[in-house]
Amino acid sequence: MPPADLTLVDAPPALPLRPADGHKGTFGRVLIVGGSAAMLGAPVLAGTAALRAGSGLVQLALPAAMVPFALSITPELVSLPLGDRPNRAALAKAAGQADALVVGPGLGQSKVARARLKALMDAGKPAVLDADALNLIAAGGAWPGGDGGGVPAGRFVLTPHPGEMKRLAPLFGRNVVPTDDAGRLELAVAAARAFGGQVVLLKGKRTVVTDGRRAYVNRTGSSALAKAGTGDVLSGVIGSLLGQGMKPFDAAAAGAYLHGRAGEIAGGRLGDRSVLARDVIDALPAAIREREKAGLEGESGGGGEGGKG
Repeated sequence: MPPADLTLVDAPPALPLRPADGHKGTFGRVLIVGGSAAMLGAPVLAGTAALRAGSGLVQLALPAAMVPFALSITPELVSLPLGDRPNRAALAKAAGQADALVVGPGLGQSKVARARLKALMDAGKPAVLDADALNLIAAGGAWPGGDGGGVPAGRFVLTPHPGEMKRLAPLFGRNVVPTDDAGRLELAVAAARAFGGQVVLLKGKRTVVTDGRRAYVNRTGSSALAKAGTGDVLSGVIGSLLGQGMKPFDAAAAGAYLHGRAGEIAGGRLGDRSVLARDVIDALPAAIREREKAGLEGESGGGGEGGKG
């Protein structure tokens, strides 16, 4: 059973207004930090999704050798080439210019990756923490205190799939990730409260979004999203909405809805078996237009990247 003091939110919030006289600065600058020798696709998918979701400018911070390949996939991205050291000064400058951060897609778990994560968590910007950022936190030493350590509540959006949540759970005295709806909700709330009121988005069928006080259970999505890379797309969408000025809980709830709906649309076009993460990105415009036209009350199936890793 969910905690008695938890408020259940029935529908995601409306998307940010998009004034006709806006420019790229109006619609947010997002910095995405990730990429490693084996994981070029993850930050590129996140960055491309952020652009599709409405960001004015998206910068990828990734190893210098990967930059030409990343920009050949999505030339609308801009880059921050990184060397073999933590590059704290360059990251601090880029984070200072950004409206929101996405940290973790393809980041790796090296000492350099850990140092970059710590520097970005100290940057004071709203941030999505995904993938290897979560694995580094689970391994210890990357989170500033088990109770939030003075981090303002709601600054971060943590987006674990069940495998990542299983690694995080011992940090707050748990060792099992339930598969039933009530158990998943209760665990996500416990995680949000243990992390000092940060937003936790627990992926899966009926993805749970909670800050420990409120919870939204998403009902869009399908098995089309059970494919590598779709979690990176979700992180990019949420980061984009953060950069456009949405609060972290609202950005996570709206992002989960749009991501799930885009998966449904892509599955309708291609069949759920055949959808790739890039197809979900391509379906985002239709999901966004639908939501903008209808005002959306958010009813449908369930979904999300299952993730056993």
